[in-house]
Amino acid sequence: MSFETVVLDLAGTTVADDGLVEEAFTRAFDRVRPGDPDRSASLDYVRATMGQSKIEVFRALGDEATAQRLNIAFEQAYAELVGQGRCEPIPGAVEAVGELRRRGLAVVFTTGFGRATADAVIDALGWQQLADAVLTPAEAGRGRPAPDLALMALLRTGASSVGSLVVVGDTESDAACGVAAGAGLVVGVLTGGRSESALRAAGAHEVISSVVELPALIDARV
Repeated sequence: MSFETVVLDLAGTTVADDGLVEEAFTRAFDRVRPGDPDRSASLDYVRATMGQSKIEVFRALGDEATAQRLNIAFEQAYAELVGQGRCEPIPGAVEAVGELRRRGLAVVFTTGFGRATADAVIDALGWQQLADAVLTPAEAGRGRPAPDLALMALLRTGASSVGSLVVVGDTESDAACGVAAGAGLVVGVLTGGRSESALRAAGAHEVISSVVELPALIDARV
């Protein structure tokens, strides 16, 4: 099969997470709902829904006004952590993306973050020119596990079919997004802390240690 567009998740897949999302959430939760007894259960829910649209995750934790306040507080907290230098690439990710583009593949970064947070991450890493596009749920319609982000990547890059898409991520939501989009290759990576069995159960065709192995995997599948 000939692949044309690679859809790559950011946090946990190309950007080291190292607990950053959890720390930003706990800061946000403590600022919006200090002393709330549901803090621990809410953090468990955030862990279980990694990769999904953050505003949709927060809507499951409270009413719309609370969700919006949590989302704003989360974006502020994440920006604080990024500003403290807590944002690093997965080792070898830049080289792997460069190799994919040298082979003529389009590369699109996708994320469950809002646009402000996505831009803060890209700016902190100096990745403004690394990929062909960066998409958030607001630009696609729905966040993962819906197929919208992968399908919008297809539209943005002009790929010829869903079968020419490669969707790569570290969570079950990433894999489910790729499957729902009909991607020709859905790849799980182990750099986000999920197990190989969990990623395969969510639909990943292949599971690799990190994005560094992706160019060789694509070679093997062509």
